[in-house]
Amino acid sequence: MFSVKLSLIVKEFQLEEVCCSGNGEIDITTSDVNRPGLQLSGYMEFFGTDRIQIIGKVEMTYLASLSPDDRLKKLDMFFRTGFPCVVIARNLEPFEEMLVVSKKYHIPIYRTDDITSRFMSGLIRYLNVKLAPRISEHGVLVEVYGEGVLILGESGVGKSETALELVKRGHRLIADDVVEIRRVSDKTLLGTAPENIRHFIEIRGIGILDVKNLYGMGSVKMQENINLLIKLELWNNEKIYDRLGLDDEYTDILGLKVPSLVIPVRPGRNLAIIVEVAAMNHRQKKMGYNAARVISERFINEIGKI
Repeated sequence: MFSVKLSLIVKEFQLEEVCCSGNGEIDITTSDVNRPGLQLSGYMEFFGTDRIQIIGKVEMTYLASLSPDDRLKKLDMFFRTGFPCVVIARNLEPFEEMLVVSKKYHIPIYRTDDITSRFMSGLIRYLNVKLAPRISEHGVLVEVYGEGVLILGESGVGKSETALELVKRGHRLIADDVVEIRRVSDKTLLGTAPENIRHFIEIRGIGILDVKNLYGMGSVKMQENINLLIKLELWNNEKIYDRLGLDDEYTDILGLKVPSLVIPVRPGRNLAIIVEVAAMNHRQKKMGYNAARVISERFINEIGKI
């Protein structure tokens, strides 16, 4: 199970510390959040105590309708469950009873001036990325014509050189050598680089290069969805390579099927152009056009005329 420190969430969303914020090292382990309308009214069944609690205008209006004694009783019952923290939206002022039970149970309270629904959606999106299942692959991730292309292959086959040539041709580097892949939804894989080697690339014979400094900020990107996988391998004369592209191949990554190609490498092949064409062809297929099937249908029609 992955986790993210509460202090990182506070920093990311610039939350104001209202009470008991010294416990910022709490581990958040779920991307689910909760608006505690039912819980404040006393219904505690199926209450996820591991979730961040978000209080908006509706909850604060309900609490304002209670007498101070009833408000303290409801809040005490709520805070007693031991959730990670409370975030008050719309920059609303917390009740004195809320501060009392916060100190009693050592549960921090934060505040944001963002509206409740927008803050919730942003927080869920952030936690989905931070807590997503992940693996690391030895490869290169580049953005080519808006497509995230993951290039894999044995060491020395030419992955980094291909990526550098793509950057020179106006595309963007996300990661070289190590690609961290996260499954952020049932349909999306997100790739990024470890922070300590982000935007650096290794070229044998030259060494380590800082792509961002060499080619400018437009040559790099922090993260990208993985839309296509290309595996580079040394040309094998005994192997039969696909020459038509009629059958789509897929590779399983974290339970998701990613369209994949095997590109044989030998002297004289311009791998950067091949990757460019593969990315454009993949976009065409997503838009419903498959050149291999079109030409196949033409031949079938010609044969039918004979």
